[in-house]
Amino acid sequence: MNTSAIREETKQRLRKAAPCILLVGIPCYNSESTITYIIETIGKGLKKYFNDYKSLILIADGGSLDDTREKANLAKIPNGIKKIVSIYRGIPGKGTALRAVFEAAKILQSKALCVFDSDLRSITPEWIRLFFSPILKDEYDFCAPAYTRAKYDGTITNHLVYPLTRTLYGLKIRQPIGGDFGVSGKLSKFYTSQNVWGEFVAKFGIDVWMTTSAIAEGFKICQVNPGVKIHDPKDPAASLGPMFMQVIYTLFSLMGKYKENWRVIQGSKKVKTYDPRALVPPEPVDVSFESLKLELRDGFSHFGTLWKEIISEEAFKELGSVLKGRTENLSPELWAKIVYDFAFIFNLWERNRHKLVDILTPLYFGRIASFILETKDMTNSEAEAVIEHQAVVFENLKSYLVKRWFK
Repeated sequence: MNTSAIREETKQRLRKAAPCILLVGIPCYNSESTITYIIETIGKGLKKYFNDYKSLILIADGGSLDDTREKANLAKIPNGIKKIVSIYRGIPGKGTALRAVFEAAKILQSKALCVFDSDLRSITPEWIRLFFSPILKDEYDFCAPAYTRAKYDGTITNHLVYPLTRTLYGLKIRQPIGGDFGVSGKLSKFYTSQNVWGEFVAKFGIDVWMTTSAIAEGFKICQVNPGVKIHDPKDPAASLGPMFMQVIYTLFSLMGKYKENWRVIQGSKKVKTYDPRALVPPEPVDVSFESLKLELRDGFSHFGTLWKEIISEEAFKELGSVLKGRTENLSPELWAKIVYDFAFIFNLWERNRHKLVDILTPLYFGRIASFILETKDMTNSEAEAVIEHQAVVFENLKSYLVKRWFK
């Protein structure tokens, strides 16, 4: 594993720019259609709201095959704000790009840094103020997003990461893998000191690792609501396989690491949320209900025997009713038990854990299909209430997890 995600030439440029109080990182790969807008918008925000602070924008590129770096170099930013376009080194993935950003913050002696996804189309200069201000003014260490999203956007978050993170660690952080966030210099140094960069944390596991680590290690956490997130959403049945694997593998692994933390936590509490925006309807996300149902049935034909060994007898009997067509609803209660059963078995296994996450995937698709069936005629806000109810169900069934894990 590389000892650094930053190339020597980039380090030299960063040292020349130091000290630099504010750093904005943009991890990217093949983002030529959006990178110019993002960089220029960030530049406007830094100029408008933080003109008295020395600031730098770092583009951490994964070796794009299009014109991302060329357009990033040509993007216009106000005088006084520095920009570095770099190619990170290490395992290709968002996590390695963020490792480069955290290392850059250390070299720059930054007091605060923010990161924004490279496919983000709804960012405004105001976002820069929103994510930096809680860190600079109120000394928060981690500033998570709480934006408005379409009811079928962020399915991994809505139906697994949010309810499980909230239940385990007792904080209602709505977007634990939101992609856009603010971090203090202190927390950034903690991240760089951890030896995790050869794992799924180097890829899509990075966001849930960051959020969980910040909570479990006692850092000060808040949320900001910048409004609607408009990006390039994906149909869960068509394109979320690798992301699901990396996020859930990391999430379940952290359950083992921090089991003594979450074991004693009951219920959940709100976290400070800054500056809620007016609700603007987000762009709808297309999903394929029939494809999701087919994934569940195909999963049973391939993995049914294994599911029976992993899932409790009671839960497997309920699942049978869904698969035999007696009900189309893989309920929140059944889904929570399935997730808890898989998390428990995952932490018993020492090898081939990724295979266990693979065979959970069709069940996840089944839960999404049930959610679509329940909410197809609902507004986004009505569907959000269903997601909140599901999170409460996870909390209410936490004793099911604790009893099985610590028996």
